Amino acid sequence: MNGEPLESLARLKERFQQLPGVGPRSAERLAFFVLREPKEFAESLSNAILDIKQKIIHCKTCFNLTESDPCAICSNPRRDRSEIWVVEQPKDLISLERTGLVQGVYHVLMGHIAPLEGVEPENLTIDALVQRVRDGSVREVVLALNPTLEGDGTSLHIQSLFSEFDVHVTRPARGLAVGSQLEYATPSMLESAIRGRSKLS
Repeated sequence: MNGEPLESLARLKERFQQLPGVGPRSAERLAFFVLREPKEFAESLSNAILDIKQKIIHCKTCFNLTESDPCAICSNPRRDRSEIWVVEQPKDLISLERTGLVQGVYHVLMGHIAPLEGVEPENLTIDALVQRVRDGSVREVVLALNPTLEGDGTSLHIQSLFSEFDVHVTRPARGLAVGSQLEYATPSMLESAIRGRSKLS
């Protein structure tokens, strides 16, 4: 079997295989699934993908993903702006929000410090975080970073920046296993970590 249809199918399989966690067989199954579905399904799928690329932006205050600026959390008058929860990625923010325990606002670093990967403090949103603390009446900064070597190193760097500020720097309790990721933690693990956070400075 030769011809353009097979070339199109191979291209789609290649694209699916670029998704995280999708191997050759899974990519093939997904490609054939799309092929079997009506044309309207393919159109709605492609439109949904285009929508997230065209409509989703980063909140200029906290750098969370949003379709309006500021985001719903930053613009919510009921949130405690004196408490900033610092996370590495938007998906970490989502995990914490699901617990319903965070009453403050967030700041997304967009990564962690990793010199071997070429990620230095200036490549993250750390300067914007310092400015938020300097400009506002922030009493607590919670460093809810992943309990990894990179996450701990980033926490130490941020903690040092606030040494002269009148602000408490805390972190969630280590109910989270070392080397784990916030997005994979269960709600009960996150609740324990949030409620048992400890003071760093």
